Amino acid sequence: MADPATPAVQIEHLTKVFPVPFRKEKVVAVDDLSLRVRPGEVYGLIGPNGSGKSTTMKVLLGLISATAGKASIFGRDSGDTASRGSVGFLPENPYFYKYLTGGETLAFYGKLCGLRRREIRERTAELLALVDLEGARDRRLGGYSKGMLQRIGLAQALVGEPKLVVLDEPTAGVDPAGSRKIRDLVLELKRRGITVILSSHLLTQVQEVCDQVGIIFNGRLVREGELDELISIEDQTELVLKNASPGLLDRIGELVAGEEGAELLHSGHPRTTLERLFLKETSGESEDGSPGR
Repeated sequence: MADPATPAVQIEHLTKVFPVPFRKEKVVAVDDLSLRVRPGEVYGLIGPNGSGKSTTMKVLLGLISATAGKASIFGRDSGDTASRGSVGFLPENPYFYKYLTGGETLAFYGKLCGLRRREIRERTAELLALVDLEGARDRRLGGYSKGMLQRIGLAQALVGEPKLVVLDEPTAGVDPAGSRKIRDLVLELKRRGITVILSSHLLTQVQEVCDQVGIIFNGRLVREGELDELISIEDQTELVLKNASPGLLDRIGELVAGEEGAELLHSGHPRTTLERLFLKETSGESEDGSPGR
């Protein structure tokens, strides 16, 4: 069992520079980025297209090498092949063999993970039940909807019983009902103690499932922290009262403690939304460069 004191993911001063072909130019995709993900938490990495999210994840997954800095998974360098045995990955647009059925697809990935025949049968049944695709076990993937494909993709990412799952835009192109199912699956992974890194443009979804959030912009991590802290408006305070009269509201600063029948239910910082915080930290621009509302 992994040491709970060891981060699930540790990225330190990560920089990735890509040369521009046929030019004496370079593009800094990730610029001195550091972040830490605790075991068992859901970490949301959000940012506009081209901000460096995918590059960061590719370095973490060992798909490309860093120009500078380092990344580790449960204490092992991400460039070490052994570190990848504890990781499941669902890319934004996963490719599957469309002529295989859902059951055959999971059995195929089970073989790649080195599972024995009995383990494959048991794992396939378990995962199909988890992603609510038992009824589509014998249907070819060519007949799956987008949401079903994303769920079978999540199932394949879990075949090897990973301790860390990386999800890149898992609900892209999925209808609201399918998005809700995937959201519930992420919460189930968290309940099982699996660490999840979620990259998504659907900020409401991120706000529903994530414990910690990092906002990346122009290759740099511009904000990071506990979700509740990030969306707290620090220079404001809200009071939630029960059975308060209109007059009490006018005299709230002086009379709340002595007003008969009034009950102070909550005191703290009101919340903004993750979307507003995101737009603020990224200069209020949407993906197409238009001003955010």
